[in-house]
Amino acid sequence: MTAPIEFGRTYDTVQLRIPAVLRQEPQPEPEAESGPQAPPERKGGRDRYLDLLRALALGRVVLYHNFGWFWLPLVFPSMGVMFALAGSLMARSLSRPALGVIRGRLRRLLPPMWLFGAIMITLQILDGWGPDSEGHSTWWWAKLVFWILPLSTPPFADELGGFQQHVEHTWAAQIIVPLWYLRAYLWYVLLSPLMLRALRRFPVLTLSTPLAMVIVMNAFFADQEFVYSRVWETANDFATFGACWILGMAHQEGLLKKIPQYVLPSIAPLAMVAGLWYLQTRPADPTESTDIESWPIAQALWSLGFVAILLHVSPSWDQWPRRLERWNGLVSLLNARAVSVYLWHEVALVLAVPLIDPLWTVDFVSTHLRWLVGGPWFLLLVAIPLLALLVLTFGWIEDVAAKRSPRLFPYPRRPRGRRRAAD
Repeated sequence: MTAPIEFGRTYDTVQLRIPAVLRQEPQPEPEAESGPQAPPERKGGRDRYLDLLRALALGRVVLYHNFGWFWLPLVFPSMGVMFALAGSLMARSLSRPALGVIRGRLRRLLPPMWLFGAIMITLQILDGWGPDSEGHSTWWWAKLVFWILPLSTPPFADELGGFQQHVEHTWAAQIIVPLWYLRAYLWYVLLSPLMLRALRRFPVLTLSTPLAMVIVMNAFFADQEFVYSRVWETANDFATFGACWILGMAHQEGLLKKIPQYVLPSIAPLAMVAGLWYLQTRPADPTESTDIESWPIAQALWSLGFVAILLHVSPSWDQWPRRLERWNGLVSLLNARAVSVYLWHEVALVLAVPLIDPLWTVDFVSTHLRWLVGGPWFLLLVAIPLLALLVLTFGWIEDVAAKRSPRLFPYPRRPRGRRRAAD
């Protein structure tokens, strides 16, 4: 039997502190008209550099939830990167009326979640979840509204029967806990018009406020009973990555180019070092590596510094460099199905376990291939085709939400003569 793998913030492997990000921009947004507060003009079309960062962030989320390697969030802090990219795109869109922009973002976010929620709620009920389970009582029905509008984490069962022990009894928590990302994204979208206005008037104060908020919350109030409440959970996630979102907006507004070029490369490493220092001073089991995902202050500082460097480098590719052109199809596919990959990747990881288990009944496998079948690499090898099948089955809802013709496999076709033209 393969050892159970824990996912999600509940188990401090990530709060899923997933999937990126994660926001597909199907068509170029119109630029703002010229004016005193209009962002600098840029060429129409997608920024392939941002697309690449989003794809990398999404892939890192999947790897982290499969392997649980503590160093992955240090090498590439996906959640901070995805929020920064989303903040940049949101600022770009806000050249249009804010209400319409917010409505458009909700339209793209909610239908995929509704489809996912309908399936997850049904499966949980079939596995024994209901109003009388786990002491939910009357509030069980009221909390279901968060599956419609995720202003707080949608309810789920911590433990279930596991469909007669075919899957882990914590399968619902493993799959649903990562939805914290959609909750945080929704709040950022709703507050973006105010944040953008504040950023234009008080850039330093606006960028510093989320950092101050996360430091105060976790340095002075972390031991209080209310830290387990929904309000605290939402506010803490908002504060942890708020600076990354605002930094993405500042990048789109051109504010980062107005400061001397040496400032960001000088300050960003200091923020990262401060986050790493804070992480190393936290009490932890000396036999285990400290995971930065478990410490909001460290994660906020490290993510902010990392994102600042990425945005400072930002080459703004209208077309792929020749060496990266071969990855255009995969990167475009991941961007077109970012929400679906994020929603369904945990499902694929959970389903892979019962598919692997029958192999242990084969004598040759149990004797000679234990190292392979019982390892996380084999689990990932089985999960990737499952994820592809899930995205193929349910990903079309992203097209419907974006008012596009539904496509089962939005893999871009390569224009004829593209390489020759590049030469």
